Amino acid sequence: MEIGYTMMCEQSGPRALVSDLVAAEQAGFDYSVISDHLSPWLEEQGHSPYAWAVLGAAAMATSRIPLMTYVTCPIRRYHPVVVAQKAATVALLAEGRFTLGLGAGENLNEHAVGGGWPLPAVRHEQLREAIEIIRALWRGGDVRYRGRHYQVDRARVWDLPDTPPPLGVAVSGPDSCRLAGELADLMIAIEPRPELGQAFDAAGGAGKPRYGQLAVSYDQSEKVARQRAWEQFRWSAGSWRVNAELPDAAAFDAASASVSPEELAEKVPCGPDVERHLEAMAQFRDAGYTHLALVQIGGEHQEAFVAWAAEQLLPAARAL
Repeated sequence: MEIGYTMMCEQSGPRALVSDLVAAEQAGFDYSVISDHLSPWLEEQGHSPYAWAVLGAAAMATSRIPLMTYVTCPIRRYHPVVVAQKAATVALLAEGRFTLGLGAGENLNEHAVGGGWPLPAVRHEQLREAIEIIRALWRGGDVRYRGRHYQVDRARVWDLPDTPPPLGVAVSGPDSCRLAGELADLMIAIEPRPELGQAFDAAGGAGKPRYGQLAVSYDQSEKVARQRAWEQFRWSAGSWRVNAELPDAAAFDAASASVSPEELAEKVPCGPDVERHLEAMAQFRDAGYTHLALVQIGGEHQEAFVAWAAEQLLPAARAL
């Protein structure tokens, strides 16, 4: 299982994200992913720069580490044509080190452009059409498209890489697993649930990579790490079906008000104990994931985390 580093846009500004990634590349992380939000989940996180500008800078500031969106929603805030163009541009800047991760989105980020928030079944229909448009544009030439949800009137992406970037789809249930298995080059998820991979394989994804993500809170003090995890990541204790519908940071704050630091620490490994972190990582390995991106909670704590990971966590994980 390859171990990745997460540029979490909701907790750091753009310059810090790039400099932290440079350090992660030097530390030996296998790949990197970046979140793409208009808003943080909680006000305590305090950031949300434009992920695609960060990706361009990151592509030029690094030379080895692969880049990936985790994930971009191409159905509301961005039109699929725009996603196809900027993904191709980043792939060129990164010289083949880019993967486009897509998902059906969250109300938190997409409602700002108006028009209401569609039901999950509609979002999956939109995502299917978006993938068809993006794939068509990556093949080159003029594209016209008439779908139920999107229209494309003679669009072309003029700057294309020789080989299109891999395209992944985020999954959380049977419908999204079926869509990913049919249309994606890889599966993306945030939970170590074996049934997700099984459904992905059954729909055509057998043998394709599976990417997971795990939030961690490293600190020399476990107490401090637990408190920081609660302050910035208590929102993650909720069901994804609920989280996808909440409209703003105030709603996430209210929905997670009853979560205690102790409850969150059962899901998020906290502190300096390498074995505790390895146990959480092993759940993804045992569920069949080929890649796992770590999220260090707290933007100002990336330097210490990367140094600790390089010295202790990554060697221990690879020794398994």
